[in-house]
Amino acid sequence: MNNEQFSSVWDAIEDTPEEAENMKLRSTLMKILIDHITRAGLNQAQAAKLFGVTQPRISDLMRGKINLFGLDALVNMAASAGLHIEMRVREAA
Repeated sequence: MNNEQFSSVWDAIEDTPEEAENMKLRSTLMKILIDHITRAGLNQAQAAKLFGVTQPRISDLMRGKINLFGLDALVNMAASAGLHIEMRVREAA
């Protein structure tokens, strides 16, 4: 049995470190958008209007369909919702 440990599930399941980092960013943005919808008490139609997308797109977001969302789309949705994104880059440990 392999006892290899990973700092993130994405590190364990993605083929490359680049893919893992992309998935980490996407999953973080998706969680923030879902939390924003929940905290604001928005239904999917309201969230779609706020984010500038369709209601089925919000349904995909709420269901965690990460493979349907690129970073650009998630950043655009966050900006449309009035959220400010800050990025920090550091050397890998």
